[in-house]
Amino acid sequence: MTSSYDHWLSGLGAFAPWADAGVFLAASLLMVWRLEAMQKRGVEGTVLGTLFMPYLSGLGNLLLVFVMLKRGLPGTELFANTFVNNLTNLTLLLGLPAFVFGLTFAAKAKAKGAKPPKKSGGDPARLGRLSVALSLLALLIFTSLVWLLGRDGKLDFGDGASLIVVFLFWQAFHVFEVLKENARGKAAWSPWIVADFALLLGAAFALYLSVDWIVGWITSQASGLISKDHLGLATGFLMVLPNALLAFYYAAKGKTDVVYASQVGDAHICIPLCLGLYAVERPLVIPVATLNLNLGLLAGAGLLHFVLVGAGIGVPRWLGGLLVVAYAAALIAGFA
Repeated sequence: MTSSYDHWLSGLGAFAPWADAGVFLAASLLMVWRLEAMQKRGVEGTVLGTLFMPYLSGLGNLLLVFVMLKRGLPGTELFANTFVNNLTNLTLLLGLPAFVFGLTFAAKAKAKGAKPPKKSGGDPARLGRLSVALSLLALLIFTSLVWLLGRDGKLDFGDGASLIVVFLFWQAFHVFEVLKENARGKAAWSPWIVADFALLLGAAFALYLSVDWIVGWITSQASGLISKDHLGLATGFLMVLPNALLAFYYAAKGKTDVVYASQVGDAHICIPLCLGLYAVERPLVIPVATLNLNLGLLAGAGLLHFVLVGAGIGVPRWLGGLLVVAYAAALIAGFA
């Protein structure tokens, strides 16, 4: 199948990279479509954003790990990919939808009335906000852990295994939260979710073909902005396309908690899971010279959002604009 896909693209000449990006985007759109269907079949928004969406929006990054290991590519480029991906999630993909639509928890609360519902389950909006705050706290912990383990300039097998174990513990926490909600008498999920998963698997295979081809094409370019010397940056920008679709789609629908959960959850996939998976197979070299700056930027952005979500503010339009400007400044400084 891979050779057939390569043969098809080779016949397109200079248009091949654009066609491959189109396949990547189409598969991502299919995932967004089925994720929305899953929510209508009983999967709550916060559960969707924290338990399912990260794996699907971050699937390109996970496949990139496999492709890079298969092709023997250096882990330094994977570190660059995860940094670009997470910085984009926490600045551009939260800032731009906020600037266009507004990402505020307060507006949602006012629309429903001032008095919270008096139910044993609590206020769903407040519970969703607390869940997002907890995810942001996990992001800060994961980022700090990578900084602690990577100060010697590499992540080895033990470091990678530690990152994976911590991530699995975090996911187990979400699974038990879902089981607790079901035990409280929440509606059961529709059996048609199995069909949704089948379509998602098909989209995942299309993503694999797309990622494998684009990595091979980028590494074949000897020079330029999109070349083997900038593999991490180029793939980092490509991998955020599904996250951008999710952010704008759910921001337009006024689901601030889902927007946050999708972006932060995707950041969890990159750090620590992607780095950990690479490191258990092959030592991952960390750029010590820029480690403090890179992870400091991620931690700073995560802390800002933790405060905003914890206070029930979200991202006002004016702050969304500032985040976009900050992202552009970071890119310009990085390329310079």
